[in-house]
Amino acid sequence: MSEAKKTAPWRFRQPSVLPGFGLSLGITLSWLVLIVLIPLSGLVFRASGLGWAKFVELALDPRTLNALKISFGTAFVAAVINLVFGVILAWVLVRYRFPGKRVIDAMVDLPFALPTAVAGIALTTLYAPNGWIGQFLEPLGLKVAFTPAGIVIALIFVGLPFVVRTVQPIMEEIDREVEEAAATLGASRFQTISRVLLPGLLPAGLTGFALAFARGVGEYGSVIFIAGNLPYVSEIAPL
Repeated sequence: MSEAKKTAPWRFRQPSVLPGFGLSLGITLSWLVLIVLIPLSGLVFRASGLGWAKFVELALDPRTLNALKISFGTAFVAAVINLVFGVILAWVLVRYRFPGKRVIDAMVDLPFALPTAVAGIALTTLYAPNGWIGQFLEPLGLKVAFTPAGIVIALIFVGLPFVVRTVQPIMEEIDREVEEAAATLGASRFQTISRVLLPGLLPAGLTGFALAFARGVGEYGSVIFIAGNLPYVSEIAPL
């Protein structure tokens, strides 16, 4: 090593592959601390002040357990429904051309653009006993608003885009020639779907399911109104 490199090694430092990596990393970590770590540390600090005995008592309270059961149960049911109908909707948008296709494709992203509180108020207005849809369900003995069924409907609304937008790009990459080859070899339509198409869509479908389930477990704005938060009936864990 030359004498110049020994005395001033920083002058001969190799340039970074990612320009500005140090500055970007510093900004990212600072933002992470402000947005995530500080609120979480405050939550932990507040909980630690209760003491272990009080914390366990609150965690095992029947009201808390029931709220967790409702949140995870409704999120799972909504995610399963979104998985089935999300794949079907993605299939229709990719494989068929029909009037209004672009409108329906844009409406899929509506839950992303619409404030969750507005969605909750709208769904409550529709499914309340005196709502546009609820008034027809009430005589049949079907109550949606202020029940777990209303929570499932709200979670279906907010979770559907996760499945559609996860499956849609994968479905667009599947060539029609694969289906034609399967039909040429004597496969029925059901066999083509179950043995040729679905195996390739399964990872994307499971990813969309996981995203919809995670969103459903933590969803608050669109659920809080239609749930009614009746203890032991429709009270959700995020509350």
